[in-house]
Amino acid sequence: MDPKASHGVMMMIFMASLVWMKCSAAPMECHFNSQALCEYDGKQYSMGESWMEQGCVQCTCLHPVGVGCCETVHRPVDFPPWCEVRVESLTCQVTLVMTSDPRQRCIPGEENNIDPRHGALNMKLG
Repeated sequence: MDPKASHGVMMMIFMASLVWMKCSAAPMECHFNSQALCEYDGKQYSMGESWMEQGCVQCTCLHPVGVGCCETVHRPVDFPPWCEVRVESLTCQVTLVMTSDPRQRCIPGEENNIDPRHGALNMKLG
């Protein structure tokens, strides 16, 4: 297979993986940069090699056509407005925490996670 065809096949595989990841249940951000070099943190990478960048982003060298990168974390999308998503950058661990007190975990559906804007009333509708 000539080099141009080989690069075309690699590009199609990468684009197909982006589509698959976008269509899966957990949203993940991906991007492709045709101007990027296969280099990170002073190290050179060759065709097909991958590395992990800050922010839980995995990149793959598609030399000479560029670099493709995708988030590796699955962020929740359906949670109460008084909760927020936190991503631990070293471990890439995702947790839901209370917006008012990020030290407390937010577990939707549990009694201790009543909307804090309701104060002490926290009345249940019958």
